[in-house]
Amino acid sequence: MMRAWILPALFVLCGSAVTAGLLLKGSSLAAVALLLLFVLLAAMNCPLIFPSSISALEAERRSAADGRPIVFWRPGCQYCLRLRIHLGRDAHRLHWVDIWRDPDGAATVRAANDGYETVPTVVAAGRPHTNPAPERVRQQLAPSA
Repeated sequence: MMRAWILPALFVLCGSAVTAGLLLKGSSLAAVALLLLFVLLAAMNCPLIFPSSISALEAERRSAADGRPIVFWRPGCQYCLRLRIHLGRDAHRLHWVDIWRDPDGAATVRAANDGYETVPTVVAAGRPHTNPAPERVRQQLAPSA
């Protein structure tokens, strides 16, 4: 769980250091602007933005029962963030698996992507789709509405 917070924490620490340096130089406006930028980057990579992750095994079980797609993702991935933001409220209807927290999920992604851990990988109806358009994922949700 701690690994997911490393990137946001680094953004906040770096932003604080840069802000302190700029404040010492007397550039308060630039310091505030850069601090806001770093806080925004930290928020975008925060694990709280994504629905809670479950294990790949549990996701497969739930998906078999309700037909909803499984999204394999990792913190800090800009494409995962793009998918999450574009899905909006529909994102909570998917089963999310953090491949950094679940070795079985990482193995599933590698098997679908020629050995690479390319995310987001969405498994819908047993077929993997690497970095699909949000509209395509939303279409996969339609039958289970």
